[in-house]
Amino acid sequence: MTDATLTKIEPAGLKRFSAGKVRDIFDLGEHLLIVTSDRISAFDVVLPQGIPHKGAALTQISRFWFERTAGLVPNHMIEADVDKMPGEVRANADILHGRSMLVKKGKVFPVECVVRGYIAGSGWKEYQKSGTVCGIKLPEGLRHGDRLEEPIFTPTTKAEVGHDEPITFEQMCDRVGRETAMILRDRSIEVYNAAREYALPKGIIICDTKFEWADIGGEITLVDELLTPDSSRFWPAEKWTPGSPQESFDKQPVRDYLESIGWNKQPPPPDLPDEVVEQTSGRYREAYHRLTGSEL
Repeated sequence: MTDATLTKIEPAGLKRFSAGKVRDIFDLGEHLLIVTSDRISAFDVVLPQGIPHKGAALTQISRFWFERTAGLVPNHMIEADVDKMPGEVRANADILHGRSMLVKKGKVFPVECVVRGYIAGSGWKEYQKSGTVCGIKLPEGLRHGDRLEEPIFTPTTKAEVGHDEPITFEQMCDRVGRETAMILRDRSIEVYNAAREYALPKGIIICDTKFEWADIGGEITLVDELLTPDSSRFWPAEKWTPGSPQESFDKQPVRDYLESIGWNKQPPPPDLPDEVVEQTSGRYREAYHRLTGSEL
């Protein structure tokens, strides 16, 4: 992998389909090309600096999980090796290598399928107030970071702008139909359980994660990114201490720094110190290494 940090994705001859905070998508006709940049956002604002190796780490972690779970559920990945992609992609290999995935097109269901195996984040805040997470009653006496007896399914809206909002399972049924909602719920929990069991001996606790699914040729198919530090909470298993917030393999150093300087969370964002950039890069690379045994 190259050490270059790539924040602007401009491959020659490719038609841009959409651009997000981190990923750019290009339309190749029958298929899409998802390219993950090294951009990083915090509090919904894209920061000036990129994070070295972040795009490659996210792409290769998704690739790993798509391959590993292919026997459980269908997914949209066709190819993640640029050298095996169409000529117009190979012509941009210098910028696309390692960070690109060729995928099938489909109609994405308008919900985020969130599975929680531990209590943290907004779920912990709600539990402290009402003993519930997304309206689901949980046992009394849980601590911040405790493992739940069984994972819970807590869907959200899929917002084009702003934040996703929690919805009940019944509201999800209204959006996608009951039969489809039940399949999405059951398959999401199945994939989460399989991933959690694999990751724990590798030193990673998957606290929670979100899945996206699409209808591709009439088949419910796993899409988007899969079980990455950006779509999940990954905790180092050896440091797990219920009763307090957990360290994580993601952009926590960035969030911590921005909180420490009192940034008002409005554009323009401040520059990140070199040490914060390197710490964050190290966390993404460590997550990839623990899961796969390989280095970026």
